[in-house]
Amino acid sequence: MTDAGATGHVNAHTHTFQRGLRSEGGDFWAWREAMLELAAAQTPERVRREYEEAYRGMRDAGYWAVGEFHYLGLDEARAAAGAAEAAGIELVLLLSAYARGGIERFRQASPDAYFAQLEQLRGDGIRVGVAPHSVRACPREWLEAIGSYAREHELVLHIHAGEQPLEIEECLAEHGMRPIELLQETGCLGPRTTVVHATHASERELDLLAENQARVCICPTTEADLGDGFAPTLEIRERGIPICIGSDANVSVDPREELRELEWVARRQALRRGIFSEEELARIGGAEGAASLGL
Repeated sequence: MTDAGATGHVNAHTHTFQRGLRSEGGDFWAWREAMLELAAAQTPERVRREYEEAYRGMRDAGYWAVGEFHYLGLDEARAAAGAAEAAGIELVLLLSAYARGGIERFRQASPDAYFAQLEQLRGDGIRVGVAPHSVRACPREWLEAIGSYAREHELVLHIHAGEQPLEIEECLAEHGMRPIELLQETGCLGPRTTVVHATHASERELDLLAENQARVCICPTTEADLGDGFAPTLEIRERGIPICIGSDANVSVDPREELRELEWVARRQALRRGIFSEEELARIGGAEGAASLGL
């Protein structure tokens, strides 16, 4: 841990290439089409150059570590690691598992092919975590295999869940249960698990997170920018579920903006001021993010 780690912030969830994405209007799904187009245009050279610039901006804003939720390919993953080293920021490469949907460069042929990619990165000395992209992208058998692998290798597991109502509807249609319930069924929930967003999580799903000592990563400025909804901050806090923050699509790379928006969301929900104490916000911005990434 660097000296900055004692007092700095941790960005537990970023897709750094999205820093260059600017789209006007529409909902999340319209934004996603523009995101896929930008993702298709990425190269190792572009990642190396643009990520270093973005990571320097994060470091200067007060982040000392980042969790890069990465689905652009192995060479681009190595380029991201090089960019982080050059920028002087700690990196955990959260390599995304993608069985279906998205674009071809996101996908692996099987869980074993995904694990082989992880082992290559670990062999390169890159700190990694497992990251099934979502229940949309990973069927049940993939989630079961990835959950087992994460436990065997004692790796952190990050996954998007409860971000969009349509995601929940599709999960109910395919599996007869909601996304976080499916994570419980497939062995993906535990103390090393971070569920990203959980914006539309049900009371039962939040109970499951608490029972399994899992975390939630809230990305307030991105969730606001995309019109995703309000994270259930009060219900999460009442259950003692640890919270960390992420810059996600990098509308902002300033941790203070994320923490301020988190507090303001909670105030609007509670209809009063002063929900999270300064000590809680410091822990959310720093120690909980570090724990989320296994640092």
